[in-house]
Amino acid sequence: MHGWDWGHSETGFGIAGGIIMMVFWAAVLIAVILFIVWLFRQIQAGGNRSVTGPGNTSETALDILHKRYAKGEIDKAEFEEKRDTLGRG
Repeated sequence: MHGWDWGHSETGFGIAGGIIMMVFWAAVLIAVILFIVWLFRQIQAGGNRSVTGPGNTSETALDILHKRYAKGEIDKAEFEEKRDTLGRG
């Protein structure tokens, strides 16, 4: 007979099968929510990333400008112009 059988299904899992399915779908829902939160944080952090070099993950564009000026790659006028463009530091 097909229909409601009070938690006893043809698979043999009974009520435990229903509980397992609820836990499974709850885990899928939590995973989707966590992924959306992670994605949102990545998008928000996109505008705040600094220029990074191979060995230094926190080097900003202003740091690079200071190094270029110290090495003599750019002169004082160019340094000051670029520094003003980046925001005085």
